[in-house]
Amino acid sequence: MKYHITTYGCQMNVADSRRLAAELEQLGYRPTARVDKADVIVINTCVVRQQPEDRAVNRLQNLKPIKEARPEVVIALMGCLVGTRNPEATLRHRYPLADVFMPPSDARPLVQYLAERHGDRLGAEPGCGREQATDRALLLPLHDRGRLVAAHLPVVLGCSHACSYCVIPYRRGPERSRPPGEVLAEARSLAAQGVKEITLLGQIVDRYGMDLPERSSLPTLLRQLHEVDGLERIRFLTSHPNWLTDELLHAVADLPSVCEHIEVPVQSGDDDILRAMRRGYTVQQYRDLVGRIRAIVPGAAVHSDIIVGFPGETEQHFQNTYDLLAELQLDKVHIARYSPRPETLAARQMVDDVPASEKERRRQALDELQAGIVGRINQRYLGQPVQVLVEEQQKGRWRGRTRGNKLVFIEDPRDLSGQLVEVQVAWAGPWSMVGCVA
Repeated sequence: MKYHITTYGCQMNVADSRRLAAELEQLGYRPTARVDKADVIVINTCVVRQQPEDRAVNRLQNLKPIKEARPEVVIALMGCLVGTRNPEATLRHRYPLADVFMPPSDARPLVQYLAERHGDRLGAEPGCGREQATDRALLLPLHDRGRLVAAHLPVVLGCSHACSYCVIPYRRGPERSRPPGEVLAEARSLAAQGVKEITLLGQIVDRYGMDLPERSSLPTLLRQLHEVDGLERIRFLTSHPNWLTDELLHAVADLPSVCEHIEVPVQSGDDDILRAMRRGYTVQQYRDLVGRIRAIVPGAAVHSDIIVGFPGETEQHFQNTYDLLAELQLDKVHIARYSPRPETLAARQMVDDVPASEKERRRQALDELQAGIVGRINQRYLGQPVQVLVEEQQKGRWRGRTRGNKLVFIEDPRDLSGQLVEVQVAWAGPWSMVGCVA
């Protein structure tokens, strides 16, 4: 029995797919790279923008010949396309090829479906519940066990902030923090299976623990994770300017295993657009935050996100964003064109009035600006040693990342997988660097 999983979207979806793979392997399934050979086919979907949603739907439609030839094949949809509130009858009407629908971060519907359909063959009991699934999810899939160097660990599911453009609260549900004991147990399990670096995930990861009865916090969790044997590095994302506190920044500065890498999106460099986005801060507050990050965590790599072409964004609004990025000189910026998302305030009450061609022009302008900024930043590393955690081999070279999450390729004949090495940088471009072990 074989399974095939296709994953679209964010790091949370990657983590969800890895958990699901482990679930399926506990039931006796094994992975296959060939979708036509799979007995269970899963598409883990993303709807943050229109493009990944279209790709997922097209992928599902392309499975029709397989389903017609082998009706016993189980096809499952997972993730934000399913959401947490869509009635199953509505989903079945829209996507008749799918047998099972799984909300984000919830493998139980497929596990239960397979147990009820093939329980005698799988050695599983119908109706297996959350406790069993949680225990199994602590294991990595066989392919990753002992090989995976860096893994994502979700700690906050869903979001309650509701920016006007964002569909996540409607598809992943309200904010829920995982209990600290559960997170620590999973981190220890990952480390025991060879993982050296974990990235804590949350839509607003800084809010971790605020909804728990024991009122935990992300700084406290980082200090607990710092004590886990075998973990060399810890990261967290994504932060929000309103919740990235000095206490959290001091935890980054004080804990050697926590990387000096902060992802805190600004989304726009204009106050009018930030108000329309319902972000809850001003450009000056963001500017001050970046200053505090750099003061408390010297050498920190600051990453951000920008949306261009938001409804009502004029050329002057865009220029303000351009000027802010030129001023702040950030280490990395993810740039996206605005795409209306169903259910969001922006889609319901605002006109998508920036032409697609203008959105693309603005995206390219920021991309070119940022390429020049990052290129100059990376030039400072030429001839310098940087610490790299080696993750895998790619096209004959080793691939890893610095503490600031900069991509480095290493030319070395030895097996460096999973090792922390000092690399002498010989070449530096805007998107990666190349060097040899010092």
